Amino acid sequence: MNGERKKYEVVSSETKFEGKIITTKLDLVRMPDGSIHERELVEHQGAVGMVPLTKDGEVILVKQYRHPTQQELLEIPAGKLRKDEDPHACASRELIEETGFSGKLSKVAEFYTSPGYSNEYFHLFVATDLKETGHKPSDEEITELVRIPLSAALEMIGRGEIRDGKSIAGLCLAERYLESVNS
Repeated sequence: MNGERKKYEVVSSETKFEGKIITTKLDLVRMPDGSIHERELVEHQGAVGMVPLTKDGEVILVKQYRHPTQQELLEIPAGKLRKDEDPHACASRELIEETGFSGKLSKVAEFYTSPGYSNEYFHLFVATDLKETGHKPSDEEITELVRIPLSAALEMIGRGEIRDGKSIAGLCLAERYLESVNS
């Protein structure tokens, strides 16, 4: 190989749906070999998630109904970024809205949630030094707060009781974060 990077070119892009949270598009993409293929994609503003850790080693999770799965899921608190919003500011706001706590936020990861079809970029934080502010959920969300030891949450992942990807990543990275700050 001569060191040249292969090029992909969007030949056309058609918006199929534009909603409050996502936009769906159908793109025609010219591949490096010159062939053209359809690619469906979901555009998303991005999101944040927090793993709130108490001084007693508990994590504060949120149980809520998720319509795409048609069931209640146990998750870390999370929320979507507003246009041009700083991820740290968003995480601070969402932590208060979803749990009723504020705290010190430490970023532990950034990642694409499902790059095979979406550009959603996720910012993951661990929240420590929690201070109660009062629970302020949004009008659209009916949630229940669940406080459990981090070790129990990690066991729940292994038993398939926590099945949300961002929560699995967040809880595992929170354990790693604690090991690094305690060593």
